[in-house]
Amino acid sequence: MDLRHLRYFVTVAEEENIGRAAARLHISQPPLTRQIQQLEEELGVTLFIRTPRGMELTQAGELFLAEARNIRALVEQATERTQRAGQGKLGRLDVAIFGSAILDVIPKLLLNFRNAHPDVKVVLHTMTKAEQIEALRQKRISVGFNRMLVPLDDIEIKPVATEELLLALPKEHVLTHKAHLRFADLRTHPMILFPTGARPSFIDKVIGLCTESGFQPVISQEVGDAVTGVALVASGFGVCLVPESATTLQFPGVVYRRFTDAPPNMNVDLSCIYRKEDQSPILAAFLLTVDAHGHRPP
Repeated sequence: MDLRHLRYFVTVAEEENIGRAAARLHISQPPLTRQIQQLEEELGVTLFIRTPRGMELTQAGELFLAEARNIRALVEQATERTQRAGQGKLGRLDVAIFGSAILDVIPKLLLNFRNAHPDVKVVLHTMTKAEQIEALRQKRISVGFNRMLVPLDDIEIKPVATEELLLALPKEHVLTHKAHLRFADLRTHPMILFPTGARPSFIDKVIGLCTESGFQPVISQEVGDAVTGVALVASGFGVCLVPESATTLQFPGVVYRRFTDAPPNMNVDLSCIYRKEDQSPILAAFLLTVDAHGHRPP
């Protein structure tokens, strides 16, 4: 039995006439009659009673009509779902996140993707840079977001945004009231750096900026992420350089200031990473969302 048999049977049952069913199916009557006879032989039951007025379903035929319609509906549903999956409109996308970008850029991208692909389940995983790369290679995630990425043979790096760096400091800090805040003003003030873990990282970026300005930072604490860093600023442990997205963290007593002499490299990139060999339609659809967002300049 194939799906063609079911289609022929349902059409004859609905038309109750071989001639009308044949016309509807765009075939001649003899082949259609043979197909119905073959179906009855395969099932071992009589599906129709032939009458002068046409074709009348038997009790077994009534039951088979309901089942045939269910089967056809399931096949159509499976076909549609398979096509939607092939177009990246149905399935699951595992996304790894880390750092301050989750406070601004990433949620906007995920919301845009979810609005365009409501039937794709997006699952988020919090992972460090090293964990993201390992998870990509093990195919446990499809895409990750991070900063300060080193080129790898099997991993594609796609820039998403470039964020300006600002200074988070206590509201009553001496630097808060400077009319012109210069980067070299940080020379003698304890700094909170993040994130701890695999290098290169944002810590290296900050230390490099300090070195270029002619001093080594006085490090108060090294912490895991921007949230902890800004929380320690609120507690008076020091000041902290943060990407612009981290300024959405509104801790009591913390203010954010720009530098009047910020050099061209006073910014940091956010990128998404994925396997170069990954041909997933869902990933391709997500990357189109990233492209539509556009690489935001500083």
